[in-house]
Amino acid sequence: MLALSSACRYYFYRGVTDFRKSFDGLSGLVRAELGHDPLQGDIFIFLNRKRNQIKLLHFEGDGFALYHKRLEQGTYQLPHTTDSTHSIQMSHQQLLLILQGINLESVQRRKRFCLPKKS
Repeated sequence: MLALSSACRYYFYRGVTDFRKSFDGLSGLVRAELGHDPLQGDIFIFLNRKRNQIKLLHFEGDGFALYHKRLEQGTYQLPHTTDSTHSIQMSHQQLLLILQGINLESVQRRKRFCLPKKS
């Protein structure tokens, strides 16, 4: 079962994904394009060209889980970044905002304490 929490790392693939790909194709894309091991339990996020479908790939310890959602109207927002990497690491809150259709630029965060990020 997919549960979004701060315990996982989330990687948004910036390229356009062929949505005919399933478990093996997407895990191969994670290895080849992103340079990550999909077996580590991270969640990888993919959008199609029209940005009306999203797939989340997650290894749950005994096998892969794939979450696929198609919007009947509207599109998913791409997170903005200034670097040219193939993926963007994001928080589970950002992913929830994207799934709910909330504009990421309009969100204002109040100051909170957080531990330094581990590399």
